[in-house]
Amino acid sequence: MLFRKWSFQFTAALVGSAALAVFAQVTPDAQVKTVATEVTTVLKSDPAILGNQAKLRDLIESKLVPNFNFARMTQLAMGRNWTKASPEQQATLTKEFRTLLVRTYSSSLSNFKNNTIDYRPLRMQPNETDVTVKTVVQQANGQGIPIDYSMEKAADGTWKAYDVAVAGVSLVTNYRDEFNSVIRDQGVDALIKQLQSKNK
Repeated sequence: MLFRKWSFQFTAALVGSAALAVFAQVTPDAQVKTVATEVTTVLKSDPAILGNQAKLRDLIESKLVPNFNFARMTQLAMGRNWTKASPEQQATLTKEFRTLLVRTYSSSLSNFKNNTIDYRPLRMQPNETDVTVKTVVQQANGQGIPIDYSMEKAADGTWKAYDVAVAGVSLVTNYRDEFNSVIRDQGVDALIKQLQSKNK
């Protein structure tokens, strides 16, 4: 099914992903932990926010959106078909994919309950600019869900995420198969129209 939503695992990814706020000169794992704590505190101190889509979207827009490289995410999700799109189509695809993810995050976050996040030690060399931050979301039933964040260092020294893997399943890869199928059968414009329809 095109644009299928992830279940709780994606919800867990959202909470951790919201941790990617920009703090210059802070290591990727440190910023993930800092803002994850802030977001979790907001959710626990104001339970009503979980049932308010407008507030959830505001939380996502302020804490999550500025810290993701949606252009690269869209390019990765498109794969080899990215070069088949014109610059105008690429811009539209990026905009619509961003909107889709925000809507999906908002819906998923509303299901978030009392869970904790464990942070794995970061294996990173001093000059590295592309790293993976590994976490595990511990559910109330004792089951742990691994969430990995692929992050890159921008020219200004800040870090942004360009992919999230939940239990080994990549977000961009998950969409790539679906995007490629639509483009193969109907073309780039058809994918744009389906994204726009989904986002209405």
